[in-house]
Amino acid sequence: MEYDYKFGNKAFKYFDKKGLEVKEFNILAPEQEQKSEPGLEYLMKPLPIFDNPNYKGSGKLKDKVAIITGGDSGLGRACAIAFIKEGAKVVIPYYNEHEDAKQTKEYIEKLGGESLFLSGDLRDKAFSQKIVNCTLEKFGKIDILVNNAGVQYQSACLEDISDEQFDTTMQVNIYGLFYLTKAVLPHLKSGSSIINLSSVTTFYGEPELIDYVTTKGAIVGFTRALARNLALKNIRVNAIAPGFFWTPLQPACWVKEKIPSLGADSAMARGAMPYELAPTFVFLASDDSSYVTGQVIHNNGGEVMG
Repeated sequence: MEYDYKFGNKAFKYFDKKGLEVKEFNILAPEQEQKSEPGLEYLMKPLPIFDNPNYKGSGKLKDKVAIITGGDSGLGRACAIAFIKEGAKVVIPYYNEHEDAKQTKEYIEKLGGESLFLSGDLRDKAFSQKIVNCTLEKFGKIDILVNNAGVQYQSACLEDISDEQFDTTMQVNIYGLFYLTKAVLPHLKSGSSIINLSSVTTFYGEPELIDYVTTKGAIVGFTRALARNLALKNIRVNAIAPGFFWTPLQPACWVKEKIPSLGADSAMARGAMPYELAPTFVFLASDDSSYVTGQVIHNNGGEVMG
């Protein structure tokens, strides 16, 4: 892949491996990278747009209580803001991105919303129980769980994936989801919703994210099996498979040269800002999706269809 760009210009040429021009595409960001996962939003240039000012809540989640892992930044932050606009209270477990968490909390307060932020490691089973206990202590119930937190590491081939990296990816993306869902489940009631984050990479097999794709594929299976298991209790379980969104995970994962072309493979020839995914979270969390369970919603600009 080759590309030539000047930040701020919308005409960028995308070439295939033979050097043949394929199409023009729009970039969201110039070259940049971060040194640690899952990345810091306040360091990104440009900053992600997580709130659509034209989005007006209509009380779809009034008085609901939602736990959103990784809600301090990225897609989780966009989800949290949309939930707040719809009348929910949010609990946001995050790792150690304290500045991002601070900014998100301030934004929620500006909107008049209620929130609880908890820093910890989802690989630690005890942290999941702490999240549940603190949520019940502050808000008295749990209605929605969004398993959004995750990590991804770029590796050219399977041989480059160390045992340590593989374990970390599995533990954060799968074990953390399992621990928290299991801890939350006894407190969910009829009408509750669980939303898991898969990825478009699972459906086309991103060759440089083998361990990440493995976990996101497992999340699809987990979603479908748990959905059938809980269907008669009227607890819905669905997944979202996002394409390229401008979140901290991108500069923290990819080499800087790859950043401008991310999203170019989609039919719409662009990546997206986090606010563009927010309404999907609301749909799956609200009664608008009362007859939807075990599904994977694809928000990827047409990168994968079917």
